[in-house]
Amino acid sequence: MLDQTYYDKADEIIAEHGNHQASLIPIIQDIQSEYRYLPPELLTYVARKLEINEAKAYSVATFYENFSFEPKGKYIIKVCDGTACHVRKSIPILERLYSELGLSVEKATTDDMMFTLETVSCLGACGLAPVLTVNDKVYPGMTPDAAAELIRELRGA
Repeated sequence: MLDQTYYDKADEIIAEHGNHQASLIPIIQDIQSEYRYLPPELLTYVARKLEINEAKAYSVATFYENFSFEPKGKYIIKVCDGTACHVRKSIPILERLYSELGLSVEKATTDDMMFTLETVSCLGACGLAPVLTVNDKVYPGMTPDAAAELIRELRGA
């Protein structure tokens, strides 16, 4: 069960976008921006407020890959494994990050909620490969050592 402040914030976000079914996506985007994930209870709440069938709201939220029902860390690291990044050795970068953070394919977020590590098919920065992002800030020409150093810097921030 979520604290009442979550529902109050959802009401503010709904008021900003309007109580219209067409506002579903921007509303849940703003909720996810606020909490770094989309609490399922809030999706149900928003569906009721917008008078949308709960199943329809869930089908929208699960269709788009950028929505997550799992809490994410303060720093969301996305490692590109598209063709350009892959051939320029993105996998050793990913493996080093898994090692540095104590994460795996099965466990994407650190226990202290500081880091979430994800792989993506493309970040749209092929000329900068291999590339990763931290909270959407692009880090080009990465190496395993540079990635480990970035984690040390973020831990100190």
